[in-house]
Amino acid sequence: MQDFSLYFQLGWQHILDWRGYDHILFVMVLCGTYSISEWKKVLILVTAFTVGHSITLALSVLNYIHINTPLVEFLIPLTILITSASNILNKKPKKNGIQFKYILALFFGLIHGMGFSNYLKTILGKSSSIVAELFAFNVGLEFGQIIIVAGTLITSFILIWIIKIKKWDWTFFLSSAVFGISFIMAAERLHALL
Repeated sequence: MQDFSLYFQLGWQHILDWRGYDHILFVMVLCGTYSISEWKKVLILVTAFTVGHSITLALSVLNYIHINTPLVEFLIPLTILITSASNILNKKPKKNGIQFKYILALFFGLIHGMGFSNYLKTILGKSSSIVAELFAFNVGLEFGQIIIVAGTLITSFILIWIIKIKKWDWTFFLSSAVFGISFIMAAERLHALL
């Protein structure tokens, strides 16, 4: 049980670490089109992302897949860029677009999971039994993501319902800001691929 709390703590601290803000930006922009009343949809969306990154995190840590670190480090801001652009371009999302968003979040989670794997491998070392640790770390990541979601939805609520900013203006502002940041991150990481 002590190991669970340790890896749980490492998980949420890793996702909330401002030095690795790319994951924070992704979760923020992923739920940036939703209002606080749509929290169930957001929770499903973030869980789809968690399932995706849990799969590749497990496969990588267990050495079933081997990652090209510079490629993954470039693809992570690219996923943020695509999600931001999608928010900006889809001013009036279609109903079936929700299912596509879930699939996209799952797929992008696969990429982000590979980014977490190097961090977790260094912590686990050469440990032979890592299932419980991997589970605890993923639960911690999910907990951290829920904190980011709550912060984003509360900010959205304050801006839209109390300050009376239009929902589209908030979505456009958040998505545009994150788009700009992720564009710079992708450009900076591109040289490592060449």
